[in-house]
Amino acid sequence: MTPQRSNSSGAVRAYIAFFEALRPASLNELDRYFASDVHFRDPFNDVTGRDAVRRIFEHMYMHTEEPRFIVEGWMCEDNTASLRWQFQCRLEGLAISVPGMSFVRFDDRGKVTEHIDYWDPAAGIYEQLPLLGSLMRYLRRRLSAKDSSR
Repeated sequence: MTPQRSNSSGAVRAYIAFFEALRPASLNELDRYFASDVHFRDPFNDVTGRDAVRRIFEHMYMHTEEPRFIVEGWMCEDNTASLRWQFQCRLEGLAISVPGMSFVRFDDRGKVTEHIDYWDPAAGIYEQLPLLGSLMRYLRRRLSAKDSSR
């Protein structure tokens, strides 16, 4: 007997709805969406386990104001999805918007077994901060290749 595959696009849609509605109270629902041994990685974290993922979100809520994810597009093949999103929050009163992508793998029950985020912390956060932003923008201009076709 072969295992029954979940409806992948249905699992992706449910996961997106969960992510876009994510609030501190919804952290109690992580077991509905994440496998117990989920692997999660972003530019600052690389953890395994649902409890570790919860701590990352709790940390986000402690250190940012009004954080939210807006999924702008997604693709799904078999049990794997790619999500294109914007993360918005306020950091010490400053509005921050960070574009990113996530690679998400689902098990046969529709639970996330792997969630890998790809985003640029320099452009996404550091360049938006008043003092550090000036330095980061200067470094980006200084280190970028000049257009040699001009």
